[in-house]
Amino acid sequence: MSVVEEYARAQIVTDTDDQVQTGRGAVPVVLRYDPDRDPRSVRIGLPGPHEWTLPRALLEQGLRAPVGSGEIRVWPCGRVQAVVEFHTAKGTSVVQLESKTLMRFLRRTYLAAPAATPVSRPA
Repeated sequence: MSVVEEYARAQIVTDTDDQVQTGRGAVPVVLRYDPDRDPRSVRIGLPGPHEWTLPRALLEQGLRAPVGSGEIRVWPCGRVQAVVEFHTAKGTSVVQLESKTLMRFLRRTYLAAPAATPVSRPA
């Protein structure tokens, strides 16, 4: 299966020890999906050596309503943006992306590897 990458621009606000950044304009990020590596997850590569892995389904659900799983939360922000929030012991990073970019990326991931269909059990 093929790797799906989408290049985007995002607003990032972080209070982590190694990178304090607020309101400095949009920065490049890479959305990446490698079904051979992990068919259930997507990665968001931030500037520098920062990369986050999150469930593909969580990202999709977060475009419609607020959701969270452990250190990661995703929610829609108005009609055109979505927010992905990452928490670690070092701090918090908030990444704001265009919803249409995320939807286009997710569509491409499902073309590369459809979501697993639930297995029905015999009655």
